[in-house]
Amino acid sequence: MPSRPEHAPRRHPGARLHGLLAAVQPIVAGSAHAEQIQDDAGPQRIAVNGIVHRHLEGALWNARDRDDIEIVGVWEPNQALFDRFAAKYGLDPSLRHDDLGAMLDATKPHAASVMTSTRDHLMAVRACAPRGIHTLVEKPLAITSDEAREMADLAAAHNVHVLTNYETSWYASVRAAHAMTRPGETHATIRRAVFRHGHKGPKEIGCGEEFLEWLCDPEAYGAGARYDFGCYGANQMTWLRNNQRPTSVHAVAQTLKPNLYPRVDDDATIVLTYPTATAVIQASWAWTHDNKETDLHTEGGSIHCGKWSELTVRAPDQAPKEVRPADLPSTHANEWTHLRRVALLGDEPDPLASLENNLIVVEILEAARASARAGRAVLLDTP
Repeated sequence: MPSRPEHAPRRHPGARLHGLLAAVQPIVAGSAHAEQIQDDAGPQRIAVNGIVHRHLEGALWNARDRDDIEIVGVWEPNQALFDRFAAKYGLDPSLRHDDLGAMLDATKPHAASVMTSTRDHLMAVRACAPRGIHTLVEKPLAITSDEAREMADLAAAHNVHVLTNYETSWYASVRAAHAMTRPGETHATIRRAVFRHGHKGPKEIGCGEEFLEWLCDPEAYGAGARYDFGCYGANQMTWLRNNQRPTSVHAVAQTLKPNLYPRVDDDATIVLTYPTATAVIQASWAWTHDNKETDLHTEGGSIHCGKWSELTVRAPDQAPKEVRPADLPSTHANEWTHLRRVALLGDEPDPLASLENNLIVVEILEAARASARAGRAVLLDTP
C-alpha cells in the first residue's frame, strides 16, 4: 500500500546550476500534468485473495473510505484471521469463502487483490486469469523466473493484466527523477545508481505472525531482505534502463540478527552492471529507520529521491538544492486508482507495474540468490 526513482568545458558554477534547474522546471510544482480524468464506471468490484500480507490493510481501509471500491469477496481459509480483520474494518461475515474458485465464480470481480505469500501468487493468477479477472500482486511478482513466465503466459492467453505493486511507484520524487533522465535532459546519461530500501526489520516494526510466518520462510518467499527490498532497486533500475537486462548480478547476503531471522538474510547488497552504468542495491532489515531512497549520479549532476515528494538535485561541485516535484496525475494517485484505470477503463499498465519490467526484476532476484550462494557474479545472457 502506499502504505507509496562531467564534463563539458568549464563554466561559471552559477550557469551550471541554472541549467540544471531549468531541466527540472517541467516536472516541479506548477506543472499542468496532474489532470483530472473523468470516470463514470461505478465502483470497482475487488476480490481479496488471501489476507496474510501486511499490505492487506491498505486495501481494507481504502475500500472502507472510498466509494469507488467494493470488496465483493475474501478468500481466506483461516476463519479466526478473517474475523480479526472483519472486526477492525467492518467486513460482513458473508464475504469470506473457503474455496478460491467458487468465490471468483460467485462474486464476479473486475480484479483481484492478491494478499498471499509470494509463492502463492501463481496459484492466484491460475485461478483468476482463465476467468478474465485482472490481478494486482504485492512486490515481488514471483520467486522464480519459471513462475513469473507462467503468469505472463496466462495473462497473454486470457487477455488480462497482472500488475505488481511497489510503494515507490506512487512517489512523485521517483517519477520526477525518471523524467529528468529522459533523452535530451540534463541527466540523460546515468553512470551510477544507488538504491537504499528497507527498515529496522519486520519483527522489530511489529508485523503480524500471519505475515512473518511466510516472510521468514525461504520456500514461501525466496529470501529475506534480499527479496523484500532488493526488488525496489531492481524495479526502478529496469525502468530507468527501458527494460534493459543487466549484464551481471553480484550479491552478498548476510544474517546480522540470527536470533531473529535464523532462516533468511536480513541484509543484502546487489550490484548490477550494464554496458554504461552500475547499480548498487542496498536491501536491509537493519536500517535505523524506514528507508526508501534513490540516488542517481549522471553526467549532468545527481538526483536524490526520498519518500513521496522529497527530491534534491545537485550540479557538479555544487550544494544540493531541494525542489518540489509536480503532483502525480490523478491516474497514478495510488495502486487502487491505477488498478481501476486498467481493469475498468482499459488503460495500459504503468511501466513500473508491468509484466515486462517485473519479469526482469524476478530474473535479477533469482540471479542474486544464485550469486550469494556461489560467492561470485552471475552473468546474464544478453542480446
